[in-house]
Amino acid sequence: MEKKKIKLSISGSSQKTIRSIEQAKNQSKNTVVIEKKSSKFSSKSPYSKPRINNEKFKSGSTFLPKKNNFSKPPITPTSDFEKRKLAEQRATRRLKGEVLSKDGKSGKLGGKKRELKLTLSRALSEDNIETKSRSLASLKRAKQKENRILIKEENKENLKPIKRDVNIPEVITIRELANRMAEQSSSIIKHLLGMGVTVTINHTIDTDTAEHLVKEFGHNPIKEKKAEEIIEKIKEVKTQNLKSRASIVTVMGHVDHGKTSVLDVLRKANVVSGEFGGITQHIGAYQINYNSNKITFIDTPGHAAFTEMRARGSKLTDIVILVVAADDGVKPQTIESIKHAKAANVPIVVAINKCDLPEADPQKIKNQLLEYELIAEDLSGDTLMVEISTKTKKNLDKLVESVLLQAELLDLKTDFETDAKGIVLESKIDIGRGPIANVIITAGTLKKGDFFVSGLKWGKVRAIINDLGKDINVAEPSTPVEILGISGASKAGDDFIVLPNEKEAKSLCDARIQQSKEGKNPVTFATQDSAFKDIVSEELNIIIKSDVHGSSEAIKNAINQIKHNEVKSKILISDIGMVTETDVVLAKASKAVLIAFNVKPSKEAKERAELEKITISSFNIIYELLDFIKGKMSGLLTPEIDEKVIGTAEILEIFKVSKVGKVAGSKVIEGEITQDSSARVIRDGTIIFNGKIGSIFREKNQTKQVSGLECGITLKDFGDFQKKDIIEVYNSTVTERTI
Repeated sequence: MEKKKIKLSISGSSQKTIRSIEQAKNQSKNTVVIEKKSSKFSSKSPYSKPRINNEKFKSGSTFLPKKNNFSKPPITPTSDFEKRKLAEQRATRRLKGEVLSKDGKSGKLGGKKRELKLTLSRALSEDNIETKSRSLASLKRAKQKENRILIKEENKENLKPIKRDVNIPEVITIRELANRMAEQSSSIIKHLLGMGVTVTINHTIDTDTAEHLVKEFGHNPIKEKKAEEIIEKIKEVKTQNLKSRASIVTVMGHVDHGKTSVLDVLRKANVVSGEFGGITQHIGAYQINYNSNKITFIDTPGHAAFTEMRARGSKLTDIVILVVAADDGVKPQTIESIKHAKAANVPIVVAINKCDLPEADPQKIKNQLLEYELIAEDLSGDTLMVEISTKTKKNLDKLVESVLLQAELLDLKTDFETDAKGIVLESKIDIGRGPIANVIITAGTLKKGDFFVSGLKWGKVRAIINDLGKDINVAEPSTPVEILGISGASKAGDDFIVLPNEKEAKSLCDARIQQSKEGKNPVTFATQDSAFKDIVSEELNIIIKSDVHGSSEAIKNAINQIKHNEVKSKILISDIGMVTETDVVLAKASKAVLIAFNVKPSKEAKERAELEKITISSFNIIYELLDFIKGKMSGLLTPEIDEKVIGTAEILEIFKVSKVGKVAGSKVIEGEITQDSSARVIRDGTIIFNGKIGSIFREKNQTKQVSGLECGITLKDFGDFQKKDIIEVYNSTVTERTI
């Protein structure tokens, strides 16, 4: 069935003209003419819209009239009929796909623009398609969109979780663990709260908990090796490329048996004159060259206080020379030296010194040493014993040859090519050069510029000074040297390890410091006894400043040996270096005794000490220092008071005397009453006053002593006498106590 062709025509004239009537007659019945009111511009030609034929819509060749430059007022239909017809026209246009423009202009219909648009029907028809190329702006927008999508995909890939290797020590804080995992600490705390553990950012957790958290967050946990384990691996000496090294010999023995004198003769030097009182109070190391054979000697103190130094010397050494005076015999420190050497499993060569003296008896010494399993060769033993004299230089060559023979039997070898390792003998702080460490190299070769770790300190080798005071660039094994460049004074006996770079040295040093902190502050449990025990012991605070660490350690140990139930020593600081202003301020604040051993106070410290009235006690010999400490501790002991009752009187009557006050009329029951003696008033078995007798009256006359008679007694600052009170007179003697 063919569709009816509907023709629409719109007329814009306001009046019915003959032409319009005729036109209406000529047109078909379906044609509708809508008359519109005349616009303001009535003088101008009426505006009329062209007819829009339906057939033209089908062919797609609809043409629009030219757009007027002026804006037309909106057309409002006058009658209801016109309104209805206009509505019908609009509905018809919508059915046919004609859409009015968005700006509401009635004259703009889909013409050229619609033709150029590519619709679904036109794309499928494939006939009469007029293609249109994309604009540059459209291409640019498409490219930008494509780039945005690519960037989003890249960001998504970057946001994927990264699996990290996390080092876990024995104890770690939540903050540190979060930093190592690169996670937020709040996430870790939240996770622990979910596990039922309430923590804060500063709480510490153990290895197992930390390992669990690392796994939960998708990382790889690695348990950190202890610093000591790392060092043990470094210390392992390879068995390849071994070369012979010089032997390290420690000279030990009792105080004043001539150890340093033996070394002086061998070195052709004079060390004794440099020590106060001729007593060695430092550990020194020297190297001699005998017939192109090098021997390193370590001189240890013989005084009882320096046990730690002797122990260090025996651990480091290859051979021990035990010096015994022929006129004095085996003494306590001689026995201790033998024990140290045997504990270290080190061969002993006995040097019997002072054989030039008339009272010398070397055979007696050999017999005494039999008790300690040191049997001489002439008594069918294996211990080398040499009779020497440092004054006459008797048999010194024989002593050195004995040492070389023993070293040859030991076959001492080490690797010269590895990084240097050694042991710190002594450390001190020099005013001009800073911290200095005396080191003996045990393996490898030390060079200038090497980074090293020594105990809790690290540094870079700035200078290497040998035992003769010369600056050298390289130190081979068994060489005693002074090293400059350490970050602080290390402890005597600490190891000395060279590392490849600064980073490793710092990290190892930090790990050691962390471990030392973890080991401190052990948990102490309060018991009923400890909680309610009366602490009555007095404390003597002590600040010690010495020249070298070994002496400081020896003084500290010797003071700790002084014990008493009522007084104990408390060492606040035991350090090396000169006395500073800070030490004086601390001594003032803590009421401490300030001791300087072989060091002098700085200028500022002197001035501050004078201002604060603090005494800086300087000592050069350890005996005097220990006696001084004992005296100070004795001063804190409460003195012993002995009381002796010399007389008792009973009050019979009380009198009032003008200018004197109350006088107790008393009868002397026992002993005698003397003036200015101590007296106490006892009432019903209770002491109500303790003071001194003011005056004694006998028959209105003042007297100094009364016995067995009645008398009047006055007491200083007391007058509340009552009948039947007892006045007891006594003498007290105060005795100072010592430790």
